[in-house]
This record gives sequence, structure tokens and C-alpha cells, in this order.
Amino acid sequence: MQWKLSEEQDAYQETFREWLADVAPSEAVRRWLDAGDASAFESRFVAGGWAGVGLPEELGGQGGGLVELALTAEELARAAAPSAAWLATVLAVPALAGRIDLVGTALAGETVALLVPAETVPDEALSLRADARGVVTGTAARVLAGDTATWFVVPVGEGDARELRLVEAAVPGVTLTDRRLLDRSRSVADVTLDQVPSVRLDVDAADVLRQASARAAVLVAADSLGASERMLDLAVEYSKQRHQFGVPIGSFQAVKHAAATILVGVEAARSAVYFAAASVEGGDPQSLLHAAAVKAQVTAEGVRSADSALTVHGAIGYTWEHDLHLFFKRAKLDEQLFGAPAAWNERIADGLALL
Repeated sequence: MQWKLSEEQDAYQETFREWLADVAPSEAVRRWLDAGDASAFESRFVAGGWAGVGLPEELGGQGGGLVELALTAEELARAAAPSAAWLATVLAVPALAGRIDLVGTALAGETVALLVPAETVPDEALSLRADARGVVTGTAARVLAGDTATWFVVPVGEGDARELRLVEAAVPGVTLTDRRLLDRSRSVADVTLDQVPSVRLDVDAADVLRQASARAAVLVAADSLGASERMLDLAVEYSKQRHQFGVPIGSFQAVKHAAATILVGVEAARSAVYFAAASVEGGDPQSLLHAAAVKAQVTAEGVRSADSALTVHGAIGYTWEHDLHLFFKRAKLDEQLFGAPAAWNERIADGLALL
């Protein structure tokens, strides 16, 4: 099956890609990563109106849905642009359905993050403790955008008593410990809450976390797709420049096969990712399985594409001077972000009820 975007979606993707080419060329991305500060890009991203794309108009967004968010994720990855704050916020916004004021601040540039470990499927994350007054205690390791978040959406309790509570990052009792990732286009931090007051969010916690898991799966898969596309472009370009035995290495059958294999993976991933996005957005009965499938398969294929592209480049591909390492590292993190393929394959097995 080949997924076909609408004319409006094609136009959005093209426009956003052009904007990124102007605002986030490779040299600018490298400056942000060297400095460990993505605020310059994030402020321009918000000022350009991109933060509201894919979010409902009733929440202050510009409309669209998960397909548009997936397009955004794909293009951010193609540019190796910083995306932790954006991804964390779009996953957390559904929990703020009754807090339009906070959604407005999120769309204006403040980061809201789910307080769950970045390597865990969101709805499987361990909950923190809250007493009868709503005072929260506990630690979540490696929270996506935990270093820059203004607000945290905190799962507390267990089973039917599970709920989501809102915590302000700047209040006493909140401790942030930065963690350095190999892929510096995303950031995480350990977040410790020690007797921190919170406000209950009037949402169905189980449903919000379940949807956050599905959306995370689709958006991380879309990110892996964008990184794979860019690695294919770089590999093909380099195979025309590098010579061995007096001819371009692109003329060698093994190199052609490597590039063709990456291309097949990219094209298969594109149809699968956007089908899954539409399925989750439309509430298809099998949507969670579709999301699990693309997270498991597309991110694993992205890692294989990264290894093939690096083989084509040789050692130069992993040096700081060449751009390939930006996308190689991004694909490697995507495989683990919000659950490794094994965790999502378990969900597929459970959902298919084969036994």
C-alpha cells in the first residue's frame, strides 16, 4: 500500500522544509549543538507559528492532527533540528484539555513534559506518589526535555486510582539533573520531586497516557523516517564523490545494493508511518497495533539504514566534520526513545492474541 498525502499536507511539508533550510542549515544546527542551547531555534519555531500545527483549534492550535505532527517530526529530523521541547509538548498537551491557559503558554514557547522516563512506553511508566493533599514525591529518570520544561504532567497512583497532576518546574522541591545524550539534538534530565504541591488534571489518566504512547510511537517513527531519508541522500551524494580504483564507489554493485536497501526501507516506512498516524487520529480499533508496528519496525530499520550509510561513507561518516553522524546518532536514539522495538513487539503479540 502507498500512502498519499493531501495537497494541503504536501504544501505544508514543502513549506516547512523550505523554512528549515533557511533557519536551520547544517552550520546553524552545529552551533546549537556545540553550545548545548536550542533556545534560538525554538523561539524562531514558535514565532513562525509551527508550534500550533497539528493541534486542535479549540485548544488554540492551528488545526490538523497527527498526520501533520508526523510531517513536522519527519522534517525536523531531516534537518537534524532540536526537537525535544516540541515533542514533549505535543505529547503532553492532550492532558491539558481543561487548561486552555496552559495550552496557550505552551504554544507561546513554554515546554510542558510528561514526567515519564524517555526510554519507557509512556503508559507503562511507574507512577509517582501523591498524598491526600496532592503533594507529590518521587523521581523520573531521563525525562525528555526535562531540563527545559516549565510544567510537568505527573502520573500518580496505580490502577483505577491513577491520575495526572500538574507540577510547576520552578517551585521548591523540584531538582533537575541533566543527562548528556550521544544525540545532542534531543535532551533529557532526571527529575526529582520532594514534597512538591500539584494540581489535579480533570482528564481520564489511562486514556491520555494510552494516547500519548500511540502518538509517541508514530512521531518517533516519523523522526526515524526523516533521518533515514537524509542519510540516503548523503550516502548517494558521497558515493559519487569518493573514488576507488579510479572510479566512483557508487558504480560498485555492493554500494548500489546498500543504497537500494535504504530506499526500500524509506518508502515502506513512509506509507506505514502516515497510515498509522491517520489510524490513531481516527480512532481505528486497531490503531494501537498500527502505532506499535511502526515504532518497532521503522525505528529498527532506521538503525539498519544508519549502519549501511556509515559503511558507504567509511570512517569519515562518524567524524564531527561530516554531517552523517548527526543523523546516525538520531536514528540510534529513535530506536530506544519511548520504548525499544522489543517492548512494542510485545504489545503487538499481546494485541494479536496469538495464544
